[in-house]
Amino acid sequence: METLNYKLIRSRRRTIGLEVRSEGVIVRAPLRTTKQVIDSFLQENLEWIEKHKKKMDALKRKTDAIPKLTMEELRVLAERAATLIPERVRHYASLLGVTYGRITIRNQRSKWGSCTAKGNLNFNCLLLLAPSEVLDGVVVHELCHRKHMNHSKEFYAEIERVYPEYKRWDRWLKENGTLLMSRIR
Repeated sequence: METLNYKLIRSRRRTIGLEVRSEGVIVRAPLRTTKQVIDSFLQENLEWIEKHKKKMDALKRKTDAIPKLTMEELRVLAERAATLIPERVRHYASLLGVTYGRITIRNQRSKWGSCTAKGNLNFNCLLLLAPSEVLDGVVVHELCHRKHMNHSKEFYAEIERVYPEYKRWDRWLKENGTLLMSRIR
């Protein structure tokens, strides 16, 4: 077997899992899994690993080529977001019949939004670089956590009730979100 460098994370999980990231391959394995079993699993999935490594390399080249936002551009974006996002939150909160706490605008590399148990909402200012339908999808997603603090069938049913186009715009964000996030230095 060709030598493959990977990071091993053992836990109480029942199966072996693989993840290919820009920083390398991560193997997640049950606590008592032998090195031989892990090596065999890696050998069986070598083609999949190589395919995803190539995808990650191509994505890195693409993201490296995208111009980064200046601090001034980020500030302006955050100011615009601080005006626009609360308007969208108010609109959809009334449709959902939910309340919420504080709204915070951030510029993050990994999250588009979040909702705390206390009902405080956080949104990424980079959402303003996406189509407005994407922003609405993230707002509805976070507000639906005010009814369901999970990602159950009921949670997604509530999203679709209020925002029937959710899946389409969520897919857009999954396909293009990394490129938007790469605009932050």
